[in-house]
Amino acid sequence: MNETSSDTPKKSLVLNAFVMMCSGHQSPGLWRHPDDESWRFNEVSRWVELAKLLEGAKFHGIFIADVLGGYDVYRNSLDPAKISGAQWPLNEPLSVVSAMAAATKSIGFGVTASTTYEHPYHFARRLSTVDHLSKGRLGWNIVTGYLDSAARNMGFTEQPKHDDRYAQAEEYLSVVYKLLESSWCDDAVALDRAAGVYTRPELVRPINHRGLHFASVAGPHPCQPSPQRTPLLLQAGASRAGRRFAARHAEAVFVSAHAPAVCAAAVADLRAQARDRFDRASPIKVLALVTPVLGRTEDEARAKLADYRRYASAEGALALFGGWTGIDLAPYGDDEELREVESNAVRSTVEGFARFSPATSKWTKHTLAEHISIGGNGPTLVGTPSQVADGLETWVREADVDGFNFAYALFPQSFKDIIDLLIPELRRRGLFWDDYAVPGGTYRENFYQRPGQTGPPDDHVASTYRWRAGVPAEEHVIPQ
Repeated sequence: MNETSSDTPKKSLVLNAFVMMCSGHQSPGLWRHPDDESWRFNEVSRWVELAKLLEGAKFHGIFIADVLGGYDVYRNSLDPAKISGAQWPLNEPLSVVSAMAAATKSIGFGVTASTTYEHPYHFARRLSTVDHLSKGRLGWNIVTGYLDSAARNMGFTEQPKHDDRYAQAEEYLSVVYKLLESSWCDDAVALDRAAGVYTRPELVRPINHRGLHFASVAGPHPCQPSPQRTPLLLQAGASRAGRRFAARHAEAVFVSAHAPAVCAAAVADLRAQARDRFDRASPIKVLALVTPVLGRTEDEARAKLADYRRYASAEGALALFGGWTGIDLAPYGDDEELREVESNAVRSTVEGFARFSPATSKWTKHTLAEHISIGGNGPTLVGTPSQVADGLETWVREADVDGFNFAYALFPQSFKDIIDLLIPELRRRGLFWDDYAVPGGTYRENFYQRPGQTGPPDDHVASTYRWRAGVPAEEHVIPQ
């Protein structure tokens, strides 16, 4: 075991399951494996079973990815994704949260949604509704999108430029904060049956937003304050613009990189910006993508990986890579090395692959497909529970991450292996809790392990929008 310094307290890791409403997700082609059930993604019962399984193991949350288009960069066609099932077909994720929440009490649900294509008024209503129905266990993974195929379905020829998407996202968050936090006072709902007053009218107001990207959003918000008001805010962008955005808004940041060195500097910069630029004392937690392949012996684990590779789709992997980076590898020769190019997709992914080559070779079409086909853009940690736990501790030590989004090779067997083999080892090392900090509490209370922390911390920008109980409207100015 790789020991950390004796005077450095161990982190209590945040552990999420990383899934998507599709087959395979980060391991294209594995839906063909006889033990895989990811193809059941259309069934509500499949999601309810997953939520109950993970809550029994005390996972913090289920992190649900999403995109609004297909992966059609590789070969300039959607066919490789269609054939391999590489995140295609794909369902909308927020719809299933209420069913999972009804079957559980404490686990959280982080849902991915883009700020580029859906109007914030409509989206804020959906957030409040599901936060109510889940009793405050909703998180929002904020993304700006990266697929031109999505833009073409939304009335554009291509998506806005990378940094322009983040500029729009800033205004989007401002509108959402105004609706969720400033439009209703905490105690606006009276339910005064004797007086016949449901809502005190003076405690609900318009927001009258005027902006560049959203010219007019009058309000008021149609939903009364939900348990968290603003869901737990997650974010998944590691570019320079993405880090600045996250430093202001995110409570947790998801990073996907094939080695700790790829993201360590970005993590350090993110924390520094949050502290120095935005005066945030509450630490942003960083969660890394990892796919564990576990066995009771190393030979058993390696045999599992070899078995998985028999079903993995290289074409599906290259389709995913094309969508993530905007690079079509079809014209590349089998041994031609990847070159760094300007990208309007996931810029940090392009930079990570280009600047950090695999230890034993270079990035070619073949090595990329092999790497991505099991676990996507993150590392695949293969071995015994002790060996995989050592790998996780290396990520904590070298990249300063606070937890992990665990992807699967086989659904749900990979999660069962994590529960049966890895989590007991993490608990033995003092790295994972035995129970939820606030059983039956909100996502945010359990995330921070603070009873009563239902809303964003006081040093978060969203808290400046909060219209608190007992404050007259004239004394609470909506931030502009």
